[in-house]
Amino acid sequence: MSEEQTSSHAEQTPKQEAAAQPAKKKNRKPLTIGVIVAVLVVACAGLWVWHEQPSFCAAICHIPMDPYLETYEEEAGVEGVDKWNNAVSDTNAMLAVTHRVEGETCMACHVPTLSEQVSELTHWISGDYVFPLYEADLDKLTEASGMDADEFCLKSGCHVTGDGTELTTRAQLVEATADLAFNPHVAQHGERLCSDCHKGHRASVMVCADCHNEAELPSGWITPDEEDQLIIS
Repeated sequence: MSEEQTSSHAEQTPKQEAAAQPAKKKNRKPLTIGVIVAVLVVACAGLWVWHEQPSFCAAICHIPMDPYLETYEEEAGVEGVDKWNNAVSDTNAMLAVTHRVEGETCMACHVPTLSEQVSELTHWISGDYVFPLYEADLDKLTEASGMDADEFCLKSGCHVTGDGTELTTRAQLVEATADLAFNPHVAQHGERLCSDCHKGHRASVMVCADCHNEAELPSGWITPDEEDQLIIS
């Protein structure tokens, strides 16, 4: 290579490098966008997983939801308190506790609609909410699922007898409790909602005991008269 060619090459090299700079920057741009998108996807996935956990309910809506999370996390089969801090002689009388023991989270029963979540977020940010929260009835719980009350409470896999039989109908419930001196699942005065007796975050109530003294109370359950005495604060 001649001296002239060498000099020309040396002069062109900085120019070539300068021309290559924008190309390198252009190549970095898609990579940067890809990383940002990946981070956002992972973050959103993590948030959604957390959204399904009980800790999310109390972390985001901590003031009104604390009593509900506290009852959910109580030890099973011992003395405890309900969401209003009333004494409960056996925490198994609260469905929140027994469902947790079976490995279910809040979202197994509380399936909110998008409009409900937006409304709750708005009320929480503005501070315009009641405390403690109103007790959700079955109509509210089933709103997003599209199920009727019996379908919701007797979903497949929820209630299984010792021999492995799934209880998914009223008739099966009647049969499963047929050995009791007073069978609470026999609709002697018309069918009632499951939630009339079974409560999530407070002691369940033996409604039949309002008239039938022979109706045995499961451990921790209370009578309608005792329900009327609960302190709601």
